[in-house]
Amino acid sequence: MKRRKVYFYSALILALSTIILLVTGSSLLVIYLDDKKTIPLGSLITWAGMVSLPLTIFFGIREMRKPTTKLHTILAYLLKMIIILAIFWAPISYLLAGNLSFSFSEKETFQGGQVAMQWFWRLSYGIATGAISILIIYWISLIFIKNISK
Repeated sequence: MKRRKVYFYSALILALSTIILLVTGSSLLVIYLDDKKTIPLGSLITWAGMVSLPLTIFFGIREMRKPTTKLHTILAYLLKMIIILAIFWAPISYLLAGNLSFSFSEKETFQGGQVAMQWFWRLSYGIATGAISILIIYWISLIFIKNISK
């Protein structure tokens, strides 16, 4: 099996596993990795899922790696930006929350407060919806390219 396929299937399995664990509210998410109970396994699982979702699209669609049209070049560029955001999701989230459990409170200060929480959710949803939007736009473009070539 080619290396790209291994990467694709690994990212796909990781993304689907993360989605299942998050949707079901698995008890694995609240297992702490340290004695002080400050680093939940759920944070690392979510981070892995955030990175694996756009990587699945990247490794699964040749046009995202080697685009041939202008639209696909733009989509590939946007997907790479989303991958970079996903890689930096945990450090950015830590800076926003001030903790690795990414919990927020009613503080007046920015870090750990309500404004930071809003930015946290924008970042989190932006990565997921951005990746899925790129996939949908790519599929729609295939319909138009197919119709033009007929």
